[in-house]
Amino acid sequence: MSADQLADVSVDSSAGFDPRHLRHHGDAEVRGSGAELTDLAVNVRADTPPGWLKARLAAALDGLAAYPDGRAARRAVAARHGVPSARVLLTAGAAEAFVLLARALPVRRPVVVHPQFTEPEAALRDAGHRVDRVVLDECDGFRLDPGAVPEEADLVVVGNPTNPTSVLHPADAVAALARPGRTLVVDEAFMDAVPGERESLAGRTDVPGLVVLRSLTKTWGLAGLRIGYVLAGPDTVAALERAQPLWPVSSPALAAAEACCAAPALAEAARSAETISVDRAHLAARLAEFEEIRVCAPAAGPFLLIRLPNATAVRARLRELGFAVRRGDTFPGLGPDWLRLAVRDPATTDRFITALAKALAEG
Repeated sequence: MSADQLADVSVDSSAGFDPRHLRHHGDAEVRGSGAELTDLAVNVRADTPPGWLKARLAAALDGLAAYPDGRAARRAVAARHGVPSARVLLTAGAAEAFVLLARALPVRRPVVVHPQFTEPEAALRDAGHRVDRVVLDECDGFRLDPGAVPEEADLVVVGNPTNPTSVLHPADAVAALARPGRTLVVDEAFMDAVPGERESLAGRTDVPGLVVLRSLTKTWGLAGLRIGYVLAGPDTVAALERAQPLWPVSSPALAAAEACCAAPALAEAARSAETISVDRAHLAARLAEFEEIRVCAPAAGPFLLIRLPNATAVRARLRELGFAVRRGDTFPGLGPDWLRLAVRDPATTDRFITALAKALAEG
């Protein structure tokens, strides 16, 4: 995508983007030989899951002879957000929810707001839909403009805070996308990493067509367990549930959902969000030492998006120096000059900055 295209919010169906890139995710950077690298490519909180959660998962193994019963976990999620259980659907990670939405709803003109997590568009394409894109403006900090979304769109997908930009859109701006007859899907997979979960729409029942997706894999280090959930109107939840296979969420995953919605876990997540904010500020300050690097700001997620010349070569040199970072050119609206960096503790950040300085000098 050219600089001119990036300079304007636009509705776009292809823009020369290779659709195969939609299936590239950060874990590809740390597979195989990359497993030994310090991981700044995957946005899962380090040092998780905590011991108390491992104990809950281990205890759930004693019940594996029985079929999963999600009622208690569903009630726990509902209580956590102050909604009836009929507005909750448990899923095998947020990614399953995107597939269900693409297959179960009568969608005619879906629109995905980019740059953002690519799995929603991939799921819609796999279900046979032609997907339009609204590409946000780099020069405006990738901020959401509700007026850029076509009125005729009957399904709109937006991330908040958005992966990979780390932009947190105002709740009012996101809610302004709602229309009668439109499904508004808000991916809040990283919202629990935002102190106070400000700008969240989870628990709102006054926004027509609202569907909020949450993931428990990021904060609690459960990417391999696959657990997330949908918050939506009862009719939408019922339609998505009919599209699910029987027993889609395992008993250990259900135990995790119940445990992570309890008051002690919520308090721990809140403390973690505050720590992430401090650690992110440290990473941003260290990156500011390099004149050639631009950091997308203000950032609210557990990651930063940066732009720098020769990012592809720098990424390769960083691998040689022991660090994996996420390439940015697989996100519609970005290009080869972008990288995404997961926020880690200050000591890891300082080691990374030393490697980054060396990688840039070698260029």
